[in-house]
This record gives sequence, structure tokens and C-alpha cells, in this order.
Amino acid sequence: MGTKQYTGSPEDADLMRADSLAREIFADVANKWAFLIIEFLGERTLRFSELRNEVEGISHKMLTQNLRMLERNGLVERKVHPIVPPRVEYTLTEAGRALRATVDGMCGWTHTYLGHIEESRRRFDA
Repeated sequence: MGTKQYTGSPEDADLMRADSLAREIFADVANKWAFLIIEFLGERTLRFSELRNEVEGISHKMLTQNLRMLERNGLVERKVHPIVPPRVEYTLTEAGRALRATVDGMCGWTHTYLGHIEESRRRFDA
């Protein structure tokens, strides 16, 4: 498994440009539901209902929208098994697993600095 090289135009990767594809991708994946879906899929394949049980508080609609967005961006693979009723499973792609390393870092940062953030909020709100 090698890292694929970027082949789009330089403008698409330019974070300084409001219309860059990179900003669009950030807007898609930088939300709490996408982060949690990526974290819970991890190295596992899960069915929709299993994933919904893992991501506490997510609605059916939000899970559906985020899974579609992650699939559109090539981060999640959706596999439909041809049985009755249909069985649908989701798993991270290579790109999704690579993004998960960043998500894991964010989760670790949250655990490390949670006390600091709580104290700052108390001072700010006082």
C-alpha cells in the first residue's frame, strides 16, 4: 500500500483559495459525526444499525448523510450483500484509515487537554 500522489490542479489543493477542493473536503469531514464514524469504523466493518448504536446520539438521517458524504469522498466503502433483506456494511478505505490516524490524534489531544479546556471555560463563563 503506497500513498497516492496528488494529481489535481494546484488550485484545488490551495487552502488560501475559498473555492479550493481542499476546503470543500475539510468542510465535509471536519464535523463531529464524520470524526466519530471514522473513529468507530476503525479497522472494523459495521452494518448501519451497528454503527448507529456505536455513535450515540446520531439520528438515522445524520448517519445516512455522513456515510454518503464519506463514501463520495472515498473514505468509506459501502458493500451491499444480495440477500433478503439486503445487508449493507461499511468499512474504511485506505484513505479513510489514513485519515483515522488524524482522528485518533484529535481524540488523544482531547483526552490530554480536557481538564485544561474545562478550567478555561469555567473562567471564561464566570
